[in-house]
Amino acid sequence: GDGSRYAEHERSWSPRDRGYSDHSKYDQEYSGKWRDDKTVEARGWGRERESDRRKQKKFPSPDRKSPERSVPQGSVAHEEPPSKKRKEELDPILTRTGGAYIPPAKLRMMQEQITDKNSLAYQRMSWEALKKSINGLVNKVNVSNIENIIHELLQENIVRGRGLLSRSILQAQSASPIFTHVYAAVVAIINSKFPNIGELILKRLVLNFRKGYRRNDKQLCLTASKFVAHLINQNVAHEVLCLEMLTLLLERPTDDSIEVAIGFLKECGLKLTEVSPRGINAIFDRLRHVLHESKIDMRVQYMIEVMFAVRKDGFKDHPIIPEGLDLVEEEDQFTHMLPLEDDYNPEDVLNVFKMDPDFMENEEKYKTLKKEILDEGDSDSETDQDAGSSEEDEEEDGEDEEGQKVTIHDQTEINLVSFRRTIYLAIQSSLDFEECAHKLLKMDFPDSQTVSLAFYSLSVSREGRACWQLLLLPIYFKGQRVSLCHTHLPTHTCGGGVTSYFFQSVF
Repeated sequence: GDGSRYAEHERSWSPRDRGYSDHSKYDQEYSGKWRDDKTVEARGWGRERESDRRKQKKFPSPDRKSPERSVPQGSVAHEEPPSKKRKEELDPILTRTGGAYIPPAKLRMMQEQITDKNSLAYQRMSWEALKKSINGLVNKVNVSNIENIIHELLQENIVRGRGLLSRSILQAQSASPIFTHVYAAVVAIINSKFPNIGELILKRLVLNFRKGYRRNDKQLCLTASKFVAHLINQNVAHEVLCLEMLTLLLERPTDDSIEVAIGFLKECGLKLTEVSPRGINAIFDRLRHVLHESKIDMRVQYMIEVMFAVRKDGFKDHPIIPEGLDLVEEEDQFTHMLPLEDDYNPEDVLNVFKMDPDFMENEEKYKTLKKEILDEGDSDSETDQDAGSSEEDEEEDGEDEEGQKVTIHDQTEINLVSFRRTIYLAIQSSLDFEECAHKLLKMDFPDSQTVSLAFYSLSVSREGRACWQLLLLPIYFKGQRVSLCHTHLPTHTCGGGVTSYFFQSVF
């Protein structure tokens, strides 16, 4: 009974019951599938064989002779070596996107092997060396070594590599905005020698700021505006650019735009206060209006209040130029007037290598220019040293001949002016005559100026608001007592008690 049931069960799952009319169709379908699979496999094997043949063509085995070698005078055999040589020539520099790393010594050796200095290979190698040198120098600049770095930068042809220098400085500043004041000082020094490079950097900065503003990229706006602020502090950019940027940021205020504006204002607020007080007053009025009228985040409201506190403190934590970075004389500075909305060409083509037909002539021109720039600094320092040594020699000769020190008389009265300024400030900053007396007695003046101290104090006390009590001072200097005559006292200050106190204290 179980066997028959099993047979029926098997019969119910036969292909005919599944919908196939007979076994032949079933066999044909599956045999067709198998045949298709075989053809696909055969095609795959054919491709593998073709790739093997190609590999054998490229890398023939030592045991088996390739058909190309067996042909004695084949065209392929003559064409292959030049293509390989050409690849070998381009490989050292063009193997990777940024250029393969070549050690400097090897690069110099490769340059020395090339006899034609105007050739493409030599110019390409010198361009790569220039790019690596500029990037390395910009990346290691700081406050302590900035003068040495500038000296080394000027050794390179930064006129040819001005695009590389601009890109390198902007990338370094965006990577580490905390060193923006250092990069701004570098740009200020280079701008004093090559104004076109300073202008190129400023153009790219303005375009970066506009791009960040359009894309709502807060970080790009923050870094670009911070760099612009420090360039304004260094007198590379005009303050009109700063006011235009602040107006744009506060025209339709959002939380991000106010944050960028406040970061910008902190960096260049002190400079704007000096050069354009009306402009900065208008900016702060706008900030006050935004604080009271606009719906902004609590964090941004707090930032605006902090900004007003910073202004009240006189931007003491944000000086115009930090110590050690005021390196350009005022007469050497070159300020660029670049409005915010103008169309600027970033000249990105300068970042890329281009064959120069007059390569060696331009290199010689830059060498003469570099010699003029660097010799100016050397000659100044040498003349200063020579002047100092000559003065020392004269002093030694004078001491040897006369055997005593020579007294120099000041005919310009500079010492007298500084002496009077000190007395005036001491008098005006004192609350009462006793405090003023202590200040004056602590000062160390020569004997010859004691009388002038007394009479100058008298004249100041006549002008001052509450300094008439100085007339009561007993002044002792190095054992010499100076009394002021009763006739010198102003009539409106000579009360009986005052006069009696004066004469009691002096006599």
